[in-house]
Amino acid sequence: MNRTKVLAGAAALLLLAAAILAGVNGYRLWDDNRTEQARSDAATTASRTVSAMFSYDFNSVDTELPKAADNLAPDFRADYLTLIQDAIAPGAKEKQLSVQADAQAAGIVSADASHAVVMLFLNQITTSRDSPEGTTSGSRVKVELDRDGDRWLVAAVTPV
Repeated sequence: MNRTKVLAGAAALLLLAAAILAGVNGYRLWDDNRTEQARSDAATTASRTVSAMFSYDFNSVDTELPKAADNLAPDFRADYLTLIQDAIAPGAKEKQLSVQADAQAAGIVSADASHAVVMLFLNQITTSRDSPEGTTSGSRVKVELDRDGDRWLVAAVTPV
């Protein structure tokens, strides 16, 4: 009888240990999937938003660039809108600039569920009154993003 109780107790302990192990592994898998989804979403948002921030035509710069600000964190949004109004729009109109920026590649530097840093490689084609054939340039930028509810917002863009 004692041996039966010992075996039953050992079986219960093994079952409990297996359940705990399954729970821990299940949580780790869920967390890994959530982190991977955050990384993917952050890279997509960075590519889309920064391309929109750096693309404009002198005829529509006043309406097009502010639309990109919808995906910016509040402090960065205010700075970006001021930059558009004070520098980008007047310069674009004066020189009749059109710029098309495309993110060629994005790489995650770091990411978790609430903050991400993405490195973007951009190609820009710029045409102007003085250079109607256009010039192409490449650049790298570090993009910091913060999670706001169910979406990512660009909090900073720094040339590298």
